[in-house]
Amino acid sequence: MKVVMLAAVTIDGKLARNSAHYVDWTSKEDKKIFFSTSKRAGVLVLGHNTYKTFPSPLPNRLHVVLTYEPENQQSVPGEVEYTSASPEQIVATLEARGYSEMALGGGSQINSLFLEHNLVDEIWLTVEPIIFGLGVDLLRGVQFDIRARLLTMERLNEEGAVLLKYGLH
Repeated sequence: MKVVMLAAVTIDGKLARNSAHYVDWTSKEDKKIFFSTSKRAGVLVLGHNTYKTFPSPLPNRLHVVLTYEPENQQSVPGEVEYTSASPEQIVATLEARGYSEMALGGGSQINSLFLEHNLVDEIWLTVEPIIFGLGVDLLRGVQFDIRARLLTMERLNEEGAVLLKYGLH
């Protein structure tokens, strides 16, 4: 299964100002990339805090939400499914269900968890021309020494947002 980590970051590498910050600061071009890529994959895997920033589930895709207490959440099979499974178990289950691509939507703990388990094939970063100073980092909790290779670089708009696509394998 191809796993693509999607993230919008500030120039200083922040995903958000805090864990409850809705991603209302990114460009419309970034939002189009996120929506189209996650829709094409058919499945979006993300952490519970990140999912709580969504006003509602995105249409036409499965949301797999990682949480420590899935039994305390209300899953809707095929739309929003809560789990505490390992990254390997999640990938295996999704493959068994016929998915060949997965969009990884963060946040920083989930990004780190899938990287730590060597399950991310590509990282797509939209770098937005804004600086928060303090906030939620792209990755958290694990030290890495991973080399990536730049696949493509694209300017998204006149304001200076850019999309960087990196390969990891």
